[in-house]
Amino acid sequence: MTEREKMLAGVPYDPSDEELVRMRLQARRVLRHYAETREDEPFERTRLLRKLLGSCGEKIVVEPAFHCDYGKNIHVGENFYANFGLVMLDCAEIRIGDNCMVGPHVGFYAATHSIDPKVRLSGLEEAHPIAIGNNCWIGGHAVINPGVVLGDNTVVAAGAVVTKSFPGNVVLAGVPARIVKEIAPEDP
Repeated sequence: MTEREKMLAGVPYDPSDEELVRMRLQARRVLRHYAETREDEPFERTRLLRKLLGSCGEKIVVEPAFHCDYGKNIHVGENFYANFGLVMLDCAEIRIGDNCMVGPHVGFYAATHSIDPKVRLSGLEEAHPIAIGNNCWIGGHAVINPGVVLGDNTVVAAGAVVTKSFPGNVVLAGVPARIVKEIAPEDP
């Protein structure tokens, strides 16, 4: 397996691999150009996002500054909005459904390191995919950790740290995040 294949498979990989370094540098070039766009250039911003991301819906707004590792492992649905300071460590896939909103300074961290100091010092990393359902709202300064799956209609309160997966139709809050409210489906 190549280091990129290992990374996407969720097994330890070497991030200093030449291909991975080249991909990260390419993403940073696009992100630098993106950061320099003006508010009155929405078409240019969308063009750059389409170049950077693995896939995205027609209607997408990501306020600068936006940071990611590769971009190509990020897939967002239709009608996506992210406020200032979004960070997506996309060493594994990050998938976000339709009609999702992300508050300021939110982090989606698919990347992780071993708790074993010898492995950590070796420089090897791991990554685990993140999946967010449709109609979700992630509040400001929330953190979504590696391997988390959130169901449709989930709301994550500002400042929450989501360390495990949750079903849909819930409100999450706290550190670590826990269900603080269930969202009742709308009556017809």
